[in-house]
Amino acid sequence: MATASAAGAQSQGVVGVPSFSVSPVAGVPSPSATPVPSGAALNLGLEEAVALGLRQNRAIRSAYLQRAVERFDLFVAQRAFVPVGGVAAEVVRRRSANGTTQTEAVVTPSAGWRTPLGTTAAFVWDRRERLEGGGGGARKTLSLSLRQPLLRGAGLDVNMAPVRVARLQEEINRLRLKATVSDTVTAVVFAYRGLIQAQEQVRLAELSLERTRALLETNRALIDAGRMAAADIVQTESGVANQEVAVLEARRQRASAQVTLLRLLALDPRTNVMASDDIAARHVEIDLNLAVELALEARVDVLAQRKSIEQARQAAAVARNNRLWDLSVVGSLTRQDGDWGPGVLSGRTDRTIGLTLGIPIGDYSARQADLAASTSLKTAELYYEDLAAAVEAQIQDAVQTAESTWRQLEAARRARDLAERALELQQEKLRVGRASNFEVLSFQSDLRAADSQELSARIAYLNALTALDQQIGSTLETWRISLND
Repeated sequence: MATASAAGAQSQGVVGVPSFSVSPVAGVPSPSATPVPSGAALNLGLEEAVALGLRQNRAIRSAYLQRAVERFDLFVAQRAFVPVGGVAAEVVRRRSANGTTQTEAVVTPSAGWRTPLGTTAAFVWDRRERLEGGGGGARKTLSLSLRQPLLRGAGLDVNMAPVRVARLQEEINRLRLKATVSDTVTAVVFAYRGLIQAQEQVRLAELSLERTRALLETNRALIDAGRMAAADIVQTESGVANQEVAVLEARRQRASAQVTLLRLLALDPRTNVMASDDIAARHVEIDLNLAVELALEARVDVLAQRKSIEQARQAAAVARNNRLWDLSVVGSLTRQDGDWGPGVLSGRTDRTIGLTLGIPIGDYSARQADLAASTSLKTAELYYEDLAAAVEAQIQDAVQTAESTWRQLEAARRARDLAERALELQQEKLRVGRASNFEVLSFQSDLRAADSQELSARIAYLNALTALDQQIGSTLETWRISLND
């Protein structure tokens, strides 16, 4: 475009506009005029397409990969009350101001344990030994300390809260996986039916082209018989050309529908996939009250919000507890240069026991966290109420849409039958000279429109039922899909 404009400007004598040409960066051949899926047709049924989507779809595969991380998060959270330990070791070489040097090795095993009651226990064994530069042997120190909160951090409710939150989060994560699978199945179903519709549009366009060509042959016979003026055939020839354009456009839309389905199935986009299932539509009776009840018990967003409310309750309980004073019973045992044994409480063992009390003064952070947690809980409860009302409205709208599209389908079927009968009558009139080409072409166009309308109505009704399934949250149950999680 830029090259053509510059050349045109110079040809008109415009000064100062340079001419240039663009050459290809690499010798990449241009695509063919019809870059569409080709080769042997791969016929797929709807159930096969859904199965392929479950196995190949990248969104589902990514969700399952993420589940490995999420399950490990729960594993870590559930080990909060399992004893943990470690070993620290070092070798240090020291040089003093008077020039003496010494090398010391230190080994410090340790262990800790926290109970669901809030009790914490810590064990440390510190062993130090000089390797050179002095004697004295090894020095060993063993210590055990215990702490039991009485107010802040005390009790099962507070200490088990993080574990409960982690378990609730795991359930939410499973629901998210279910939502991903459900959304993917629904998308595959819609794309499959879109391909069926595109294939049928190609068939209808080709059928309409055949009718118009048959009319052209009839016109030629009438002209040869002297019953039609030769100029009248131009309109029919124009109709043939228009139908050829319609066939090409329908094939382009079919290729686009194929690519859409192939992307969801994670297959080669050049695969010539063809939908082989029928799209017969039968009326399904829907109980609105039962549908709403099922949605409130099965929809992923509703169930996830309930669990979010439980998480908020746990967070609020912990925040309230954190406002209490820090009153704890503490005790410790320390033994120098010895080992633990039957006489651990005798001789060189130091023992302590007592109470500790911490009272925050002028620190409003705990109150701030409590207020934020209680507000989050109330907000989550309000959101759930709004969500429940929205779900009921969505289900009602989905049911009404399904019923409306069924009535449209019935009307479209009647309109299609009448359009076909009207065309047959008009063709009979043309044969006996009582109708014009224009009238027959108009009735053919009406039949083509009625065929497309009936096809669209069938697809719309089936998609409305699928969308209702998704709104209720029963997509996986409808397709008998169980999550391998």
